[in-house]
Amino acid sequence: MRIALFGYGKMGKTIEELARQAEHEIILKTNSQTNLEELDPDALNIDVAIEFSTPAAAYDNIIYCLKHHLPVISGSTGWLDKLPAVKQEVARTNGTFLYAANFSLGVNLFFKLNKWLAQLLGPYDYSPAIKEIHHIHKLDAPSGTAIELAVGLVAHHPGLNRWVAGKQAGPGELPVVSVREGEVPGTHIITYLGPYDEITITHQARNRYGFAAGALAVAEWIKDKKGFKTMDDFLNDR
Repeated sequence: MRIALFGYGKMGKTIEELARQAEHEIILKTNSQTNLEELDPDALNIDVAIEFSTPAAAYDNIIYCLKHHLPVISGSTGWLDKLPAVKQEVARTNGTFLYAANFSLGVNLFFKLNKWLAQLLGPYDYSPAIKEIHHIHKLDAPSGTAIELAVGLVAHHPGLNRWVAGKQAGPGELPVVSVREGEVPGTHIITYLGPYDEITITHQARNRYGFAAGALAVAEWIKDKKGFKTMDDFLNDR
């Protein structure tokens, strides 16, 4: 594949490393200093764009790709209030886009386990809570992965109405606690506290390679497709 990287931080560099090992070509790399208007992506024959930037830059990067008819996947967080506008742009341009809170295969299986466990334990006297731990450089909180877990849990748990950030939660609310420490790649813990015991499931990333490998697999899958796609579309097509 001929790949454009929008965002060249730690994740972008990890994707580049794995892409080169797989003999893909990195045609373009952008960062916060790049003036997109000075680029000519049409002349670069790009197959797919992979977008891992910042909350402030992600939306503009995605719209830029769609306007230039580049299939684009994004793992950036902190911009999802603009997702409806992205869906409209995908339809307007007949473009290709996939957003994932997390591209790791393990995390996406964890999403499914989370929903199943919420259904299983919902009728019983267990109080759920989510805790996410990430490195000190992460700009957003809760993490996109924690938010997706929270949304899935609330949707499948009969006793919950919404999630709230922080430890303080009222009736029908799911607490989501964020911790920033050291260089932790990403840990997500879901705890069900009962009157006599506790049930916990955890996903702990060991490094960034799982995220990067997943992003490359999704990029290869999506480059010849059209429309607004999800990780479920990808997983169901395997």
